[in-house]
Amino acid sequence: MLPAQAGRRMRVDSNRLPAVWIRVARRMTRAATALISFACTIPRLTAQSESGSKKLGVALYGSNGHQVSVGKLSKHGDARLVAVAALRPTALPEGVKLCATLDELLRDPQVDLVSLCSPRRADQARDAIRCLEAGKHVYAEKPSALTERELDRILAAAKRSGKEFHEMAGTAFAPVYATLRKRVQDGAVGDVIQVFVQKSYRYGASRPQDEAIDGGMFLQAGIHAARMVEHVGGVRIKTIRGWETPFGKPTNEKGEGKIAAAVQIELENGGLATILINYLNPGHPTLPHGNDTLRIFGTKGFIESVDGGARTRLVTATEVTEPLERTPSLDYFDAVVAHLVRGTPMPLTIEEELSPLRMLIRAKEKIRSGRD
Repeated sequence: MLPAQAGRRMRVDSNRLPAVWIRVARRMTRAATALISFACTIPRLTAQSESGSKKLGVALYGSNGHQVSVGKLSKHGDARLVAVAALRPTALPEGVKLCATLDELLRDPQVDLVSLCSPRRADQARDAIRCLEAGKHVYAEKPSALTERELDRILAAAKRSGKEFHEMAGTAFAPVYATLRKRVQDGAVGDVIQVFVQKSYRYGASRPQDEAIDGGMFLQAGIHAARMVEHVGGVRIKTIRGWETPFGKPTNEKGEGKIAAAVQIELENGGLATILINYLNPGHPTLPHGNDTLRIFGTKGFIESVDGGARTRLVTATEVTEPLERTPSLDYFDAVVAHLVRGTPMPLTIEEELSPLRMLIRAKEKIRSGRD
């Protein structure tokens, strides 16, 4: 029907006018209601995870270490950045709150989890406890504590608050080491008897001479090696003893910083492990910044990663497999977020996660005290 015809019909059939306008009004009301309802869902949709759950509100505190990147959070399926403090200057997405202090950050009700890279590692245990007591989950740079007493206080605070504490403990789930871990778990080398780990970094002017800043070489570099023993080798540390030395440091470097360390370990299954830690990587272009080696010897053969993962192989009495086919890796932050948002099980229990740190701390405390 043409508009003019419709108009004429409406003028002639005046008894139907009220019904027509009632129907039009009803349709307009329904359309407006649907539009308003859709508009109201937009903020909720942006705050939902891929699984339909509410996205985890993440705050970043400090840049002293391997902080979760702003870019990663901007496209994360289960987490969103809501606040930062003590972060190096960086462009922040619209709506992210820039806080002057950790206390201000903790007062933000949008914050569910704090990623901690405290400006001084010696303060990080205290900062973690403050976060937990404020009702926030914590994801902390390593070493998350410098003494065993601090570590136990963090765990006690997590238990009291009902919130979760996790260390940035993803060493064994990086691409190369995830491959070795899977092969060892599948029995490729048989029973693990001996493990050798080398952690060798370049030395530079940026290396702190105050261990309170980064935890010191023994803990902040050695923690990766201890995780390789337990999390990749799959055998827990029973006893541990360590040594460290400043010998060979540049003569103009003052302070307590060390340049090399050695660790001897007895494993719970009766095996042995040796760890070398140093800042003696000469920095040749053919070597990675972290010139790392991991060899795991067992009753069936050995498996290894050398030159920072550039070469991997499995050797048994009957065959040599080189290189090893990579297995899927896991981002440990993603694992923590999935656990908190969707209830996905963590790849390690909290005891397993923190055991390498606890053992290294015991060795470091013996060094501090001069005990054997």
